[in-house]
Amino acid sequence: MSKPRGLLSLTRILDAPRALVYRAFTNAEDFASWWGPTGNVLPADGLDFDVRAGGHQRWTEVNPSNPDLRVRVTVDLHEVRRGELLDGVMRVNGRLDDGLQPFETRLRVEFHDTPDGRTRLEIRQWIDQTLDAAARQGWSEGLAKLDRTLARLTDGA
Repeated sequence: MSKPRGLLSLTRILDAPRALVYRAFTNAEDFASWWGPTGNVLPADGLDFDVRAGGHQRWTEVNPSNPDLRVRVTVDLHEVRRGELLDGVMRVNGRLDDGLQPFETRLRVEFHDTPDGRTRLEIRQWIDQTLDAAARQGWSEGLAKLDRTLARLTDGA
């Protein structure tokens, strides 16, 4: 019996141009600086990005305070429009926290210009309803780190 699926929908205005926000999602080094809940890290040797339709993004997430937890994530990219869209299927497995079981979800990330030169980020994730709270918390923590990454990238540009 399948679990009920819900749509997690997030919209966020980021203080950076669209090209830079897209880069933060598609450049492995930039992505590793912000992805995931607070405290988690993405070791460089676990990053494998081939960002194109038919490509993938793969990484391993580790929490140094509990190194036995090793989350492996693969996103099989079905549709990619450079600077505009990433759409695919995300598979999460490995040793997960809080009794979570491995899962699969569709993930769609859209990047839009705002009139004032910032970026409207729209995230859609179709997930089991039982994962909604954990997913929202993970996105909230990750997007807070993304804000800091974008500020650093903007200062370095």
